Amino acid sequence: MIKHAARYAIVLVFLGTMTACRQNSGAGGSDSAKLETEDQKTLYALGLLIGRNVKPFALKPEELAIVKSGLTDSVTGAKPKVELETYGPKVNELADRRSSVGVDEAKKKGQEFASNVAKQKDATTTPSGIVIRSITAGSGPNPDPTDVVKVHYEGKLIDGTVFDSSIQRGEPAEFPLNEVVPCWKEALQKLKKGGKAQIVCPSDVAYGDHGQPPTIPPGATLTFEVELLDFHKP
Repeated sequence: MIKHAARYAIVLVFLGTMTACRQNSGAGGSDSAKLETEDQKTLYALGLLIGRNVKPFALKPEELAIVKSGLTDSVTGAKPKVELETYGPKVNELADRRSSVGVDEAKKKGQEFASNVAKQKDATTTPSGIVIRSITAGSGPNPDPTDVVKVHYEGKLIDGTVFDSSIQRGEPAEFPLNEVVPCWKEALQKLKKGGKAQIVCPSDVAYGDHGQPPTIPPGATLTFEVELLDFHKP
């Protein structure tokens, strides 16, 4: 999650694998689904995955019904109502337009969060807007931009939602500093071995206006708790 990722994944990838939707677009949500067998539970999980990728479109109920109609026609082999060659390429364009809604508000809330952290003891703010609050001081030299670092970390949205955690996985992460988002590349160079800090990353030096759907919303400010365990030359 901390490494650079491709932009929004095309939802069309999922359309061909989607199982038949309920013909009644007004049917209820999870209460109407039978989850008795392992296959049923797995198919429900498929729906959750598709839903996460569709979420950036911020669909209204009537628009969701249209999407369901397209899914059903694709799976059942019905004649498409539009030319996929014409409108398929427009999917990402629509996703970009929809996901940009609320970016400014997300950045504003992120700035407020960063400002509050910056007021705490042992916190500093870099010229790029990154806030680094020291929790435990390390010792020795700092990593270079091309070094390979070994860290334990947990990344959260500013509402407290955990989106990535080596701590939960129970295994430290190791990677070259020049392959991570700019916020990490800059902030980890300021830590020393054994050091632990809270790092607040504005969206401009994290995943930007597009975010990283479905886990990181557009314009999101991220907060990490990072412990630099070790580093070495590549």
